[in-house]
Amino acid sequence: MRRAVFLDRDGVLNRAIVRAGKPHPPANLSELEIPADVPDALRDLRAAGFLLIGATNQPDVARGAQTRAMVEAINAALCARLPLDEIRVCYHDDADACDCRKPQPGLLLQAAHAHAIDLAASFMIGDRWKDIQAGRRAGCATIQLDHGYAEAWRGAPADARVRSLREAAEWILGRITTEAILR
Repeated sequence: MRRAVFLDRDGVLNRAIVRAGKPHPPANLSELEIPADVPDALRDLRAAGFLLIGATNQPDVARGAQTRAMVEAINAALCARLPLDEIRVCYHDDADACDCRKPQPGLLLQAAHAHAIDLAASFMIGDRWKDIQAGRRAGCATIQLDHGYAEAWRGAPADARVRSLREAAEWILGRITTEAILR
C-alpha cells in the first residue's frame, strides 16, 4: 500500500480569488497563481515517498459559470508546473447529491482504489471545511490551510491548522519522522 497527500486545488495548490471574504476558483489561466512555497513543499513530500493527488470540487461547470475545458486547462497547467500525480475533479453541484463532491470522500476513495493507497497513512490538505470532512470520512489525517475566509466552519476541526502549504508539509514530515522513531 502507498501513502498519499490529497490536496484541494483552489486555496492550496493555487491562490483562490477572494471576493467579499469568500474563495473562488480562477476563471481562466491568466488568473492562475501558484504561491511561491508550493513547488518546494510538494517536492519535499514527493521525496518522502508520497503520491500527490489533487481533489477539487468545480461546481461552476454544473452551474454554467465555467466550462469543463477551462477547468481541465487550469488542471493541466498545474500538473505541468507542479509534481502532481493527478487531479481528480467533481463537476457536480450540491443538488446532484453525488458521492464525489466533498465533503463526501468519493474522490479520495476512487484514488485510493486506483493507486492502492493506504488512507490511514495518508493526509488531506484543504482550506475549507468540506475538504477536511472529506479527508476525515476517508480516514486520512487532515490539515487546514487557514486563509481567514469569512465563512462558517462546519464539522470537526482539522488535525492541524497552518498558514501555508510549506507549514503543512513540515507538519506531515515531522509526523512521519516521529512515527518512524516510535517503531
